[in-house]
Amino acid sequence: MLEKQLQGIRDKNAGQDIQGTSVIANLPFLMRQNPAETLRRVLPKVREVLHVAGVEMQLTAAVSFLTILQEESVSIHTYAHSFLQVILLHLEHRDAGVSNAWLETLLSVIEVLPKETLRHEILNPLVSKAQLSQTVQSRFVSCKILGKLTNKFDAHTIKREILPLVKSLCQDVEYEVRSCMCRQLENIAQGIGTELTKSVVLPELIELSRDEGSSVRLAAFETLVNLLDIFDTDDRSQTILPLVKSFCEKSFKADESILISLSFHLGKLCHGLYGIFTPDQHLRFLEFYKKLCTLGLQQENGHNENQIPPQILEQEKKYISVRKNCAYNFPAMIVFVDPKHFHMELYSTFFCLCHDPEVPVRYTIAICFYEVLDALIDHLPEILELMSNGGESTVQENKLSSLPDLIPALTAAEQRAAASLKWRTHEKLLQKYACLPHIISSDQIYYRFLQRMFTIMMTNNVLPVQKAASRTLCIFLRYNRKQEQRYEVIQKLIEQLGQGKSYWNRLRFLDTCEFIIEIFSKSFFCKYFFLPAIELTHDPVANVRMKLCYLLPKVKSTLKIPADKHLLQQLEMCVRKLLCQEKDKDVLAMVKRTVLELDRMEMSMDAEQLEKEKQQNDGRPMSDKTFEKKRKEIKKSKLIRSQSFNNQAFHAKYGNLDKCASKSSTAAYTSSVSGLTKTSIISLTDDSFRTRNASSAPTSFSPNTALPSTSRGTGPRVASLTTDELVRQGTQE
Repeated sequence: MLEKQLQGIRDKNAGQDIQGTSVIANLPFLMRQNPAETLRRVLPKVREVLHVAGVEMQLTAAVSFLTILQEESVSIHTYAHSFLQVILLHLEHRDAGVSNAWLETLLSVIEVLPKETLRHEILNPLVSKAQLSQTVQSRFVSCKILGKLTNKFDAHTIKREILPLVKSLCQDVEYEVRSCMCRQLENIAQGIGTELTKSVVLPELIELSRDEGSSVRLAAFETLVNLLDIFDTDDRSQTILPLVKSFCEKSFKADESILISLSFHLGKLCHGLYGIFTPDQHLRFLEFYKKLCTLGLQQENGHNENQIPPQILEQEKKYISVRKNCAYNFPAMIVFVDPKHFHMELYSTFFCLCHDPEVPVRYTIAICFYEVLDALIDHLPEILELMSNGGESTVQENKLSSLPDLIPALTAAEQRAAASLKWRTHEKLLQKYACLPHIISSDQIYYRFLQRMFTIMMTNNVLPVQKAASRTLCIFLRYNRKQEQRYEVIQKLIEQLGQGKSYWNRLRFLDTCEFIIEIFSKSFFCKYFFLPAIELTHDPVANVRMKLCYLLPKVKSTLKIPADKHLLQQLEMCVRKLLCQEKDKDVLAMVKRTVLELDRMEMSMDAEQLEKEKQQNDGRPMSDKTFEKKRKEIKKSKLIRSQSFNNQAFHAKYGNLDKCASKSSTAAYTSSVSGLTKTSIISLTDDSFRTRNASSAPTSFSPNTALPSTSRGTGPRVASLTTDELVRQGTQE
């Protein structure tokens, strides 16, 4: 391959430039493959060709040399030895684009070259390159190199060798050179520190700000604005402020390009000079900003663009840029006037920018508002609370009557967020809507927001957004005190999600169950959601069963003994069925891990219920000793179940039900039964565990439909079975 590349460079036939350019573009690849041979055989040929190369080949070479540097194909020492002189040789190419390309490569090389190489190869030649006897292009390049070199040397070297060159170029006879050097003063100031900046850079900037060339004055103004943080209060008030004031006053008489730059930097300028303005100066700058915001609008007369002279059309485009920059700086101006004075000082200007006839201006004010949108959403609860408390009345309904547009605005905001591609903003907005129960009535939430949360949960394609809607819906439900509305919401959650046709909806139901466990009381979950949740052990989709297994420890944590003993038995039967019947290896592995976690969990004990049971038995209060004995018995029962589960999880073969009914499995069932109760257990054919027919799941609710209730003390009836019957029933499964 190397021979082909060499042949491509040597070829003198037609198309040589195209082939040579291709070879040079391939240099980074050759350096990665065989750097030594490429440097020895290819690079010398490249040097020869570049002497007579056209613009395209030169540009390609500059990019390839930079790529080799960035990929670190060779050491810095080798790179400097092989490539640096080629780069320096072509810096002053007659084509400005080529010269700039090689300059950009050199500036990147300067970042990594050792100090001694920089001094001998770059700094020392600059002394002659920066002289007036050299070409304008040479002096122009010298300005940019000096700006890059400043932070590479110590203060003594900078003061002795670099700053004299800087001063000389700031006073160059060509305004392009003065302007270029002026723009490098910011980098130089960063490298030399505050003292040298005040004694050397600031005087140069003051002189350049009065230059006869408008581009030089503009460069001086922008550099001063960018260096405001370096100067102390005295420098800003006594030196910089008068310069800025003079610049602003003369700007309307100057080229429109001055106004474009001034309008762009005005926010930064007002922020940097904040605190040193007199009240009169503060007012003058504010009025100046307002004037810029309406620049060119007075000339609007409805003429067709084809009838407007080209010079007027160009001027109007510049005015649009000025107003667009004013829109960009609007947040900084809010800080400048103090948010408390916004309505009096800036609202009319804000209104004007929002209704500007030009789309770029309106778009920028919208984007500018979007820059604080995340912060706005973060503080939405506080904002809405302040809005709702804005009146004197303490009755919430009366407060909101003064804000008739609030609910339509909130619903419209959510719909726009949903229609955008910014799903994180949509997610955050839905999370913050959880504050609405403190702001508006439960009826307003029920009729305007609840159904929307359901729709998002069932139709949105972004999981975090669905979860945010689910959690917010749970909070809405938590604060809703109307039993009919609560009942309907619970019914919808169970039927449209828990029993939905889409497995995705059933997964979201389990997410909702997790939020309900977090937000509601344990008894609420047990009463309405315990059985619908564990019924999903029969779900035909492995992912649903997997997620249920993950949730089971949290489900178990809602139970209290002895009040929820019947629910605990149902939970254990579900786990036992999964151990025996699960075919999916990933789900089965999850079941085994869940069993171990369930075994390690300590059950919550209902001390009050234990006391009642004891009093019912013999009419005597339960002593601490008796209570502890009862607790140990429950723990011992748990240990027996744990041994049973472990025996099944690690020794039974789960491939088919016949093996699950083997002798060892029967023994495990007998052990499990003895751990649960001595003579009773829930029937394994209980209706609550029948597999759902997905096609028959209702899609809407009737208020008369009964909900599955598992409230404490009202559990399903327990069937009395003998031990032999239990063993036979376990074998049949």
